[in-house]
Amino acid sequence: MKLTPRTKKLLTLSALVLVVIFLSGCRVPMDENNHVIYIANEAVPGSEYTFRTSFAEVFANENWFMALFVYPLSWLINHLAPIISVGGAIAVVTILVNGVLGALTMKSSIATQQMQMIQPEMDRIQRKYEGREDEASKMRMAQETQALYKKYDINPLSTILVAFLQFPVIMAMYMSVHRSWAVQSGTFLGMNLQTTPLEGMKVLLQGDMSGLSYLFLFIFMGACQFLAMKLPQMIQKKKAEEEAAKHHRKPPETSNQSQMMQYYMVGMILFFGLMWPSAMSLYWAINSLVTIAKTLIVQKVIDKKQAETAKGR
Repeated sequence: MKLTPRTKKLLTLSALVLVVIFLSGCRVPMDENNHVIYIANEAVPGSEYTFRTSFAEVFANENWFMALFVYPLSWLINHLAPIISVGGAIAVVTILVNGVLGALTMKSSIATQQMQMIQPEMDRIQRKYEGREDEASKMRMAQETQALYKKYDINPLSTILVAFLQFPVIMAMYMSVHRSWAVQSGTFLGMNLQTTPLEGMKVLLQGDMSGLSYLFLFIFMGACQFLAMKLPQMIQKKKAEEEAAKHHRKPPETSNQSQMMQYYMVGMILFFGLMWPSAMSLYWAINSLVTIAKTLIVQKVIDKKQAETAKGR
């Protein structure tokens, strides 16, 4: 199957984003003994590790990103873990962060989801002008695309805000779970959350059944991520079928390139997920569940908006 230049750029961008997320772990501050410098409520006497216990200390010795984003998240996890367990703390922080982010980017989230919903129509326009390089065809394609945006009241530029804010949040969460002393010293369902899924699977292959929980968590993370990415397409397909049934025609086919993009993204996340701490797998699974909930909420807002628009005509 031949890939369009647009799809190639998206594939390249997705790979770079995931690499940045993975490599962000390499930038976690280390001490002279090559140990992670942990964020804790208070230093542990006699420990071999180095600790940061205040915002001022992190800001003075590291950088503004660690102080403003990573420290507060690690601090919150450390304070909640003794009360609701490490897993519960990660879940609460994930939901809280997504709630704040969702409130700040609701309009952009609606536009992003609408962009996914109209993807079959976008694909139809692209197929119509595929291979035409003359200026007149390019202009007509641009006009039809703009007309499609106007039809659904979408501002494509607003979708950039969601992506712009999501990447630093993901990096901050990665570093916070990596540096939180509660995560390092605690367990969740018998798992050491600093152990990677790959290490857990190696233990399982050696006959130690304690590694089974790491495998289950990894599979759960992958399933949640796949459903979170697939849900907008499932909603779009259902609506397209309902619309087609009203007009007694066949619904538009989903682009194979769009589906391949989803599989590629899930595959890349699973690949990198093998090598990050299980705490991050837990975060990613919870984050995917929150994304699913957000998708359903945003879709209700879109449906209500469309119903009000139709009623006003």
